[in-house]
Amino acid sequence: MSEEAGGRRASIRDVARLADVSHQTVSRVLNDHPSIRPETRDRVLAAMQELSYSPNRAARALVTSRSRTIGILAASSTQYGPASSIAAIEAAAQARGYWVSTANIDASDPQSIPDGLSYLMAQSIEGLVVIAPQVRVIRVLAAQAVDVPYVTLQSTDIDAGHTLAVDQIAGARLATRHLIELGHRSIYHLAGPQDWMEAESRMRGFLEEMSAWDISTTAPILGDWTADFGYYAGRELLGYRDFTAIFSSNDQMALGLLHAIRDEGLDCPRDVSIVGFDDIPEAGHFWPPLTTVRQDFAELGRRCVELLLDGSSSATVPTLTPDLIVRSSTARAAAL
Repeated sequence: MSEEAGGRRASIRDVARLADVSHQTVSRVLNDHPSIRPETRDRVLAAMQELSYSPNRAARALVTSRSRTIGILAASSTQYGPASSIAAIEAAAQARGYWVSTANIDASDPQSIPDGLSYLMAQSIEGLVVIAPQVRVIRVLAAQAVDVPYVTLQSTDIDAGHTLAVDQIAGARLATRHLIELGHRSIYHLAGPQDWMEAESRMRGFLEEMSAWDISTTAPILGDWTADFGYYAGRELLGYRDFTAIFSSNDQMALGLLHAIRDEGLDCPRDVSIVGFDDIPEAGHFWPPLTTVRQDFAELGRRCVELLLDGSSSATVPTLTPDLIVRSSTARAAAL
């Protein structure tokens, strides 16, 4: 807290008075103006330290040579996974006395990536987290010169030395195995968008688990993460009724599937079992409560900040294993 003895926060004029300079000179020091003589700058910085004066992060960086700021470069931050990751990183950073600055980029615009990176670097960030689920973003980023420790929160071989992620393949295999162990053999997979790395990994996990049990599959259906898509896909699929279970790549699409099942006059899980992915806060309140795969975003955020602040981000970091949360939307398979 920037305070004088009487409890009032110190002002720029207090700094100027103690350093015996004008308040305009203090402003020039804060803005790193080239006209300030080194001895004047040192006197002003000493006064700022004595008064614990730090009006903003830029001033603190001048005094301490550290910004205590972590940057986040984020694409599609409105989706549950990325948004939860950002919140977890902010909480973990604050616990360590750090601020977080987020630059939201447009994954479809390659120029927004270096622009976002430049914006964060201008704030003298001490570390960078990249939450960009699209492959094309990671490709562009890998070609950039990043001179601070950084980590990406996606499973990818493009920049594997900087990756910290939840094992999406393992999570999808858990979901699929759960259905198989309940006796389901006619299982569809409602996948996410093709350019999302998580969607690709979850699809791969589904196919690997089905193959491990020597169960034939149909082509996964590519969705868009929304409940609306889940609903319309469910209405189309239920016109054929050649399946007993669906593994949905996220909980929102699973919600749409549950709606479609009800509208067809069918019951979940008696007629169709549904498994989602993410365990959004509302998943336990769907009807029926949704069986899903939970990712520990709090632990992901903690490890991410720990990696940036305490160790080299190029070290090999084990992935986090998700958990299957079994609720009432899955049951033993009924005959087709």
